[in-house]
Amino acid sequence: MADDGKRVCVARIGAPHGVRGAVRLFAFTADPADVAAYGPLETEDGRRRLTIRSLKPGKDVLIAEFTGVADREAADALKNVRLYVDRTSLPEPEAEDEWYHADLIGLSVSNGAGETVGEVIAVQDFGGGDLLEIRWDGRRQTVYLPFTRDAVPVVDVKGGFLIVDPPAGLLDEGGTEDREEAP
Repeated sequence: MADDGKRVCVARIGAPHGVRGAVRLFAFTADPADVAAYGPLETEDGRRRLTIRSLKPGKDVLIAEFTGVADREAADALKNVRLYVDRTSLPEPEAEDEWYHADLIGLSVSNGAGETVGEVIAVQDFGGGDLLEIRWDGRRQTVYLPFTRDAVPVVDVKGGFLIVDPPAGLLDEGGTEDREEAP
């Protein structure tokens, strides 16, 4: 499968573990151990590729060793680095109503009348569940829409769109900061 340019964050490196280059690793995969199955992991800036040499469970994290990271100082330099894989390296979601965030970004957003009203630019989670960040046509600021079946009844990744039904009041104008001034 060809590289589609989309990457998925699968892990974040935490603090060093011991003095021989091991690190705490926070995996974002359904099965945390799967993070080792996707081949070399790439840093967010794309400048470095890291290969997991060993992986074992720790308390609430994984303990990972990377090829070429041999001491605590090298491990400490990786703290808080996010690790990515190409979207095409990941298996397709098993359930019909599961998607990777990378698959949702860039989808066209339509309302119930079939009118295009914006584009998904990010998927955020500030602790209360996934929110779609939408560049809504005619607004200066983005709109956050809860990613629930009620608010987003149709997701068609292959078709390149989703249909939204925002909760009442979500798009009400609370002031003029989002509106263009009328002539």
